[in-house]
Amino acid sequence: MLFAHGFGCDQHMWRFVAPRFENEFRVVLFDYVGFGGSDSSAYDPDRYSSLAGYADDVVQLCHELDLTNVIFVGHSVSSMIGVLASLADPGLFAKLILVGPSPRYIDDEFYTGGFAEADISELLESMESNYLGWSSAMGPVIMANLDRPQLADELTSSFCRADPAIARGFARATFLSDNRPDLKRVSTPTLVLQCTHDVIAPQFVGEYVRDAIPNSSLVFLNATGHCPNLSAPDATFDAIAAFVYGSPERLKSS
Repeated sequence: MLFAHGFGCDQHMWRFVAPRFENEFRVVLFDYVGFGGSDSSAYDPDRYSSLAGYADDVVQLCHELDLTNVIFVGHSVSSMIGVLASLADPGLFAKLILVGPSPRYIDDEFYTGGFAEADISELLESMESNYLGWSSAMGPVIMANLDRPQLADELTSSFCRADPAIARGFARATFLSDNRPDLKRVSTPTLVLQCTHDVIAPQFVGEYVRDAIPNSSLVFLNATGHCPNLSAPDATFDAIAAFVYGSPERLKSS
């Protein structure tokens, strides 16, 4: 099982979920270039100007570690990175688990991504002018769960530890992407996990992803915010385990 973290985070964000699969699987965690314990000097602005560069890294990592029949678990933007990786090397992956995915964040005709184009422009401009201020403001919004401020503090701290230039590049690649055409080409069995209240990936988006990927199912977690791997690890584990271990009766599909 390969666990991939979301924007501005690192592999530590999976600490409540990933270890629980270690008795049955080889569990692999990693940090994208520029985050966590990665080598920031390896960052190439051209390579990482789109999510395809990150997907290539995932495929390369799997080959370097001689991984086969990979169950890919991607949080947030890593969901689409996993989709792209599965299209680049379809035989590599046994299953995809997409936690809070969004193929496009900007609203379009007959599509609700959750943000107007002006919203995304303002977000990117805010990151450009004051990255630390953006991090402090957005951490609590993305995490939600205001009754547990330590969760927002952790997410904010993770954002702040990232190299601002690399984080801004990753944000542009993330929030300006449109991977809707890629979804229908996915042949890997897929589980979509979504929180019931998520400002980053609203309910419509999860339903859209489920409907667009041919062999997929959608589970709504009894959780709030965009990071159920931290805020609701038990519910996240249960849903993943039901899918991984082939127990569809345990899934609460929409």
